[in-house]
Amino acid sequence: MFKKLIFSAFLSLILAGTLTANVKVRKVALTDFFRNPVRTAYDLSPDGNKIAYLAPYKKRMNVFVDGKRLTSVTDRDIHGLFWKGNDHLIYGRDFGGDENYQIFSVNVRTGKTRALTPFKGVKSWILDDLEDISDNEILFGMNKNNAELFDIYRLNIVTGEIKLEVENFGNVTDWVTDHNGVVRIAICSDGVNSEIYYRNDNNSKFKRIMKLNFKNSFEPLFFTFDNKNIYALSNIDRDKTTIVEYDPQEKAVIRTLYQNNDVDTTGLSYSKKRKVLLSITYYTDRLQRVFLDKEIERIYNDIVAKLPKDIEVALVSSNKDEDKFIVRTYSDKTMGSFYLYDVKKNKIKKLTDVSPWLKAEEMADMIPIQYKSRDGLTIHGYLTIPKVARAKNLPVVVNPHGGPWVRDHWGFDPEIQFLANRGYAVLQMNYRGSTGYGKKFWEASFKQWGLKMQDDITDGVKWLIDQGIADPKRVAIYGGSYGGYAALAGLTFTPDVYACGIDYCGISNLLTDIAATPPYWKPLLEMNSEMEGDPEKDKELLASVSPALHADQIKVPLLIAQGAKDPRVNINESNQMVDALKKRGINVPYIVRDNEGHGFRNEENRMDVYRAMEKFLKGCLDKKQEGK
Repeated sequence: MFKKLIFSAFLSLILAGTLTANVKVRKVALTDFFRNPVRTAYDLSPDGNKIAYLAPYKKRMNVFVDGKRLTSVTDRDIHGLFWKGNDHLIYGRDFGGDENYQIFSVNVRTGKTRALTPFKGVKSWILDDLEDISDNEILFGMNKNNAELFDIYRLNIVTGEIKLEVENFGNVTDWVTDHNGVVRIAICSDGVNSEIYYRNDNNSKFKRIMKLNFKNSFEPLFFTFDNKNIYALSNIDRDKTTIVEYDPQEKAVIRTLYQNNDVDTTGLSYSKKRKVLLSITYYTDRLQRVFLDKEIERIYNDIVAKLPKDIEVALVSSNKDEDKFIVRTYSDKTMGSFYLYDVKKNKIKKLTDVSPWLKAEEMADMIPIQYKSRDGLTIHGYLTIPKVARAKNLPVVVNPHGGPWVRDHWGFDPEIQFLANRGYAVLQMNYRGSTGYGKKFWEASFKQWGLKMQDDITDGVKWLIDQGIADPKRVAIYGGSYGGYAALAGLTFTPDVYACGIDYCGISNLLTDIAATPPYWKPLLEMNSEMEGDPEKDKELLASVSPALHADQIKVPLLIAQGAKDPRVNINESNQMVDALKKRGINVPYIVRDNEGHGFRNEENRMDVYRAMEKFLKGCLDKKQEGK
């Protein structure tokens, strides 16, 4: 109740113009919102003497160490990096957006780069960096032998030798190692039921310890420090996910570490050096922490005291002695900064601002909001209001998130701030099915694409109009992936609500989308059939909520953007929609890039799509209100 009162008072001040009336708004360059950061992805070497990060080189993110560039990739950004010993960095990248990531290494001393998994059309991912086990070896998953299944391999980053560590024994979708780097847990799925297998050591066989329907989750996080029990996120026999300790020998939960009655618990951290649990995290409107260790709580509080107020602080990397930390900050109005914190010296040093060209004082507040759906559910979300004299009758961009089974969070989003800077209020909502709000809220989305899930979005628009914030004649809807589907569904099934829409790599036909599922997701198809709809049993339902099959109902402008190599949402989804509208004589602005996948990663392509969006929204939302 107290939070509701605070929000109501804050919203009232904004509507009255009290918080924004005297603010002059500078039109920030579009390129400043969407250009690559100065530096990001900082990682501290195990000895604490070197700092690696990603920074632009010829518009692509490349690997640097202490100011020296080690890679020269020019076709596509490098995604993430981590130290392997003090002499090597491991990083991943795909090609053209196909998401078949390959693993590479670079020698920090010599600058020599090596492709460790140079297999075309094969996806690789890191299971365990074996930080405390070996300076030369890692464990990784790869679907080289069977496109639908990932086996686990041991890789020597110096020699390049790859050895099969554990063969996938049938529909294993995830693996967990213990603190000695031994693969001890295998999680299988037949699409509806999941099975958890366990073994004592490398010489033992995997035995099933648990069978669950997919509606119940048990997610092993890591082993206890004696490698006997398992810490896990679980919602078995409860609505909200909690953290438990599980005994695999007794096949029983022996204690609950933490539970929150309002939201799901999301994480548990630990010290590799001191072998103690550090903190538990969960997300309400913002990230919340419960400290389990006095030392890390003291370090965290000391860091917070040294930094600007009202920002989030995250410890993203440390040396092996855990007396030096890389600190990342961010807020709703800034991408933040990276710092180096020295525990012994009790000093903090700024390494870089991520995007110094964006000024926090020129950005808009992201305000947590909530409203009721037409059938009584509480829908949480965020409202970003531009800095205008009075927040009344504004043009609005409704921005449902992708997924759909994820959620929006508080923090900096360049898209949201760009739209607010252009004078649009932006509404984000965690519609039913969004994660973090418990099992029942998630299950309420099953087979509700284009139906109750869409109603939650429409109800958010109605709430904005009732608040007096939205001009009902100037509301647009924009989203990516599932958000793109929601944009198409909004224009198709509620054609009088929106003035225009933008679909970014969105699904247009649920039947063809399911048929184009990537091979490594096929074990999950049966579960997806229960959540989204079965292409045979629910064919009529899926067809009825597929915008491409009802394109004749669209009567307002639409912009579509799509990556040609998108493995998640096949380009056929966008092509269908464009073709259906062309048959009606409607010309749809359609942006396609051959070197992109699920969303545009390359900087020049990002600029192109946002320039098109800006022009498009200006054309349909910035015109004068009729009769005003």
